[in-house]
Amino acid sequence: MFQKGSKIHSIVHLKCPRCQEGETFETGSWSFVKPFDMLERCPKCDLNYFPEPGYYYGAMFISYIWTGWFSLLFIATFQWGLGWSSNAAFGVLILFMLINFVYIFRVSRLMWLNINVKYVPNKK
Repeated sequence: MFQKGSKIHSIVHLKCPRCQEGETFETGSWSFVKPFDMLERCPKCDLNYFPEPGYYYGAMFISYIWTGWFSLLFIATFQWGLGWSSNAAFGVLILFMLINFVYIFRVSRLMWLNINVKYVPNKK
């Protein structure tokens, strides 16, 4: 499931969806240095990461949907499952989201790319 060739591999490891070898971002997963700077092209297979203006508009919706569902499940688990107060549960959620907002942004972009680009092994 997480092996090369699956879309999940590309998304989790932030790799090019076509060759799954090239990087998509200039810095590491949780880096706060240049957090939103994406490479123009894949360094391995030369896939254009920006095929048209506004291409990543759909990634915004993906981010909104999965962040919303995650937040609901997170609060429900901490409040009903663990018996925490609403303030404590929301406080932990806000802290978690502040730490992971860069990764959420990047994963959402890779999800959008993987919807539109097919894996092609040995693409050079």
